[in-house]
Amino acid sequence: MLSDDQARGSTEKAARTMNSRTDTLVGHLVEVGGESFTAVMHSQDGEFQAERMIGMHKVLIGQVGSYLKVSHHGHDIVVMVENMWEEHTPGGQLLHKARLSPLGEMAVGGEFKRGVTNYPTTGAEVHAMSDMQLERIFSDSADGGYKVGKLSATGTTDVFFRASKFFGRHAAILGQTGSGKSWTVTSLVQSALRTMPSAHIIIMDMHAEYGDKDMGGAGRSPFPEGKVRCLDARELEVPYWLLSFGELTELFIDEDDANAAVQQALLRNAIIDLKRETNADQDLGAITVDAPVYFAMDDLYERIKDANRRSSDFGKTKSATFGRFDQLLVRMESLLNDNRYDFLLRPRIRTSTDSLVGLMEDFMGLGDVKAAVTVLDLSAVPIDVAPMVTAQIARLAFEFNFWNPQCREFPITLVCEEAHEYIPRGDHPRYKQAKRMMERIAKVGRKYGVGLLVVSQRPHDVSETVLAQCGTYVCLRITNPNDQDYVTAMVPDAAQGVLGALTSLGPGEAIAMGEGVPVPVRLQVNRPNPPPNSSDIDFTTHWRHGGADVDVKKLVRRWHKQVR
Repeated sequence: MLSDDQARGSTEKAARTMNSRTDTLVGHLVEVGGESFTAVMHSQDGEFQAERMIGMHKVLIGQVGSYLKVSHHGHDIVVMVENMWEEHTPGGQLLHKARLSPLGEMAVGGEFKRGVTNYPTTGAEVHAMSDMQLERIFSDSADGGYKVGKLSATGTTDVFFRASKFFGRHAAILGQTGSGKSWTVTSLVQSALRTMPSAHIIIMDMHAEYGDKDMGGAGRSPFPEGKVRCLDARELEVPYWLLSFGELTELFIDEDDANAAVQQALLRNAIIDLKRETNADQDLGAITVDAPVYFAMDDLYERIKDANRRSSDFGKTKSATFGRFDQLLVRMESLLNDNRYDFLLRPRIRTSTDSLVGLMEDFMGLGDVKAAVTVLDLSAVPIDVAPMVTAQIARLAFEFNFWNPQCREFPITLVCEEAHEYIPRGDHPRYKQAKRMMERIAKVGRKYGVGLLVVSQRPHDVSETVLAQCGTYVCLRITNPNDQDYVTAMVPDAAQGVLGALTSLGPGEAIAMGEGVPVPVRLQVNRPNPPPNSSDIDFTTHWRHGGADVDVKKLVRRWHKQVR
């Protein structure tokens, strides 16, 4: 706590400086630490002036999340206000104090760089920053003019993201239901297409929000026509023969079955033999159990069935495998007879090894229909195989650039909507393959130009490995205490004051921090135009005036046919 003499000295110093040099001085430092500074903010007649005119602009001073500048011996340090409070000296004088988090330094020419090399000492001046100075920080860091929104504190200052670091070093968009995640994703992709029209973005659309139809069967994609291709994941056909051996095992074999080990051994040998026999006339090199080459599912079924009933001596002597594949065969028959799985187990298009080329072209928007954005509608994929399908999509994205000699010239971003549904924390076997593939991309994907954009309403339930690898976090409103604590512990530049505002953010308002932004920033994300197919349903209007008549017969028929 300051003594009365120190407080008077600080006030007199303020008066002298205000009268002689500048109209931007708002305080002086009284404490300096490695992570934060403490400043006494100047007041007039005991009242703190929360507004200041700088030139023709009115600037707000001391708001949590706002920016100030500390000047000392020719060095300017940009700081963020974490919190502010009042304190009385022993003599009864009221002081207004603020805790400031250092973000980076401004060079003589006004250029901003992250990190602080030259720390100030107590007594250093604290100045307000003009809108022009703030805009300079963001615009100088703009990578290709990637403008995403406006600074919340001013409503006029443009906020730019560093596109290469945002997309290339993985990013996360986190917020509870209704906070504006889908709008934010749409806005960021639309902005990317305006400034980077040759982008390569793949969106895993779990709830038909970004495609050309919504739950009512009619809709339009929020992305420009000619730049987007919307595909039903079932029509794209990600066939069984692209699944890894682990995924096929997960699909067909019950780990609790007493014969599981024998079933896995036979399944492995049968798949290798069938892949080699089917592709014997092609120059494919060494074919392994995980090689992405075609084999017939019916042939696999027959081989397992034959092993299950194998005997000798005219059936008198049963083989070691006799009857040990009963549960495996029942599981295979059940899935093969369920038309919901036809896109996976009974493909109509992807029925040869050569068809993989067409699949990859459609997947990456390089086929007959060129597209910068590919929207994969997963809303109608059966929930028990959805994690497996997402694993395949992630594998296709990674393998495309892993084997692409021009991978550094062909960067890809995979948008993982509702990531908690298939990249969860914990070790549930159902999500093992999807989680493993996503974590692989999170760890090494950037070396091959493959980035993740992880979107979730339950960050606490998302793989810690994946989130920890994200270089940029865009946090919308979060009120769940577990999610708040998880995000606070995970994100970089953890300015506690600005993260404390997570519960008070408005729709479409976000706190962005990390490598994709020059400084942590609270911003209003640009309104997407057009918006995604995710607007809230108007209960009031439809319940008051009555909604559309429901054709139950047609509804049931759609259910029977599995057509939404």
